[in-house]
Amino acid sequence: MSFGTIFFIVLAAIVLFQLRNVLGRRTGSERPPFDPYSRTEAPREEAAANGNVVTLPSRRAEENENVPARVLYEKVDKVATPGTPLNVELRKIRDADPEFDPIEFLDGAKIAYEMIVNGFADGDRRLLKGLLSSEVYADFEKAIAAREAAGQKMNSSFVGIDDAKIVAAELKEREAQITVRLVSQLISATLGPNGEVVEGDPEAVVEVRDVWIFARDIRSRDPNWKLVGTESDEV
Repeated sequence: MSFGTIFFIVLAAIVLFQLRNVLGRRTGSERPPFDPYSRTEAPREEAAANGNVVTLPSRRAEENENVPARVLYEKVDKVATPGTPLNVELRKIRDADPEFDPIEFLDGAKIAYEMIVNGFADGDRRLLKGLLSSEVYADFEKAIAAREAAGQKMNSSFVGIDDAKIVAAELKEREAQITVRLVSQLISATLGPNGEVVEGDPEAVVEVRDVWIFARDIRSRDPNWKLVGTESDEV
């Protein structure tokens, strides 16, 4: 998803946007987080196959030198009130990466979220490896391996995302980090070797609140964002 150039995907034609830093972890049968983007309209399957998280065509920063601030930061101001710490940090990322679009990033993060949640449930290591940082992938892989060793299977149906909002952002030298709070509806249950329910409910729709962090090296030629941390949002 032209997920800017989301962590979340998302993709060859659907290249993900920006993502990274809340290292809350999920283990066992818990639900993990999500994220990919791209300016193209390719199908999700194609995005997943490519393992991209967010892609933005490169453009030189000089092109923005004479652009009025009102125009340059128009999309940033739509997702964060001017003058707030969040707006300030998003503007810094916009300055460092002229292709960064926070609105497209959010769209990409939603796609990435669903892909990662489903990928975790399916035990799709290949998909997850392309969307997660090495540290987060290691945690996910351990949980998947433990589930497999116990002869368990996770059934998950993604109903939809009720809300997605950028709640924090930071530019640390070369690394841009964006934190997204997501509220989704899922049906999820972990089944034992004989089909017995070990955790969750195979018929109940539950609300899940997550906080995901995506990150990207803005000087890297790789346009993808990766998920670098996840945690449940208890608020």
